[in-house]
Amino acid sequence: MTVEEREQKARDFFTSGYNCCQAVAMTFSDVIGLPEKEIARLAGGFGGGMGRMREVCGTVSGMVLVAGALCPADDVADKAAKTANYALVQDLAAQFRAANGSIICRELLGLSKPEGTPVPSDRTSDYYRKRPCSELCAIAAGIVARKMEEMKLD
Repeated sequence: MTVEEREQKARDFFTSGYNCCQAVAMTFSDVIGLPEKEIARLAGGFGGGMGRMREVCGTVSGMVLVAGALCPADDVADKAAKTANYALVQDLAAQFRAANGSIICRELLGLSKPEGTPVPSDRTSDYYRKRPCSELCAIAAGIVARKMEEMKLD
């Protein structure tokens, strides 16, 4: 799948109703090795900057989930693997920050503070017009896809 195809797939997942983390992570179901619906279940709480607290952007959390598949750190005794995983996560986050100015949801949305409610916003045409989230999903997916090309994993 090309970078552009992954970017569009992430946009499409978001605009079909999935949250930002789900949209990015599901785009890489082939890399993660799980069905899209299972990824959606696992990534559900990371949307809205982690449960709508507007902290780390869900697109970044989605990239981190994919990084775990690209560079596993699942052996507690393997410090080198953990270091490599953390280095990949930091690189992806730095690229996202460079492209968007922040990795914090409320900053990306121009909010001074979280809305204070766990209730998600209705997905209306007004919602999509006011939010950069679908493009942020595409940007995050593109960053991961280009990293995979660089790692020779595409």
